[in-house]
Amino acid sequence: MNTDWPSGLAARARVHAALGEPARLAVVELLLLGDASPGELGRALGLPSNLLAHHVKLLEQAGVVERSRSEGDHRRTYLRLRTNVLADLTPTWGRRAPRVVFVCSHNSARSQLAAALWRRSSRVPVASAGTRPAERVHPLAVETARAHGLSLTRARTHHLDDILQSDDLVVAVCDSAHEELGSDHLDRLHWSVPDPAAVGTEDAFDRAYRDLADRVERLVPATRLPEES
Repeated sequence: MNTDWPSGLAARARVHAALGEPARLAVVELLLLGDASPGELGRALGLPSNLLAHHVKLLEQAGVVERSRSEGDHRRTYLRLRTNVLADLTPTWGRRAPRVVFVCSHNSARSQLAAALWRRSSRVPVASAGTRPAERVHPLAVETARAHGLSLTRARTHHLDDILQSDDLVVAVCDSAHEELGSDHLDRLHWSVPDPAAVGTEDAFDRAYRDLADRVERLVPATRLPEES
């Protein structure tokens, strides 16, 4: 029988088929809370590069993941989950941390917005810092926060070395900070959020805010204080 299935049903079937293999499902679960380069995924999963490339190709063809070029080292690419395709997917594991620290290069926009979003949604304490902090929070970050009911008027920039504690959960919200941290903080998460200050428009800052809000919403229910059951 030759049946012409609706395009939406066929697309969902491709997603189910792509996820019907343990290695590909493991890739998706790693990308659920943060972005990663193919090399980082391969090391985390113990997969050789050729096998990982095969699995990533199938996930890309199914529309489950997409690539972006690093804003830091332009030779690198990062994979990110297309969450609209997997709207009902939730983590099967969680994180325990006494504090979450959001990090970007200058601590002037993305990390500040992420911390403000987190503070509104989670009981877990939060801080933000930069690897090369600017003198002040970007004015458009302050305006963007205000437009969404958040306040950054009293926010100040900090260097990561001045506030980081050994048991913090570090979330790098820019490619450059993630790459500058290198092999330190191997357990950190990475969110490949484009730098709105590089564009310098209200729309760019609003896009960054919405990207961060979506990611914070996913990470909050997966993160608990060490003493919580």
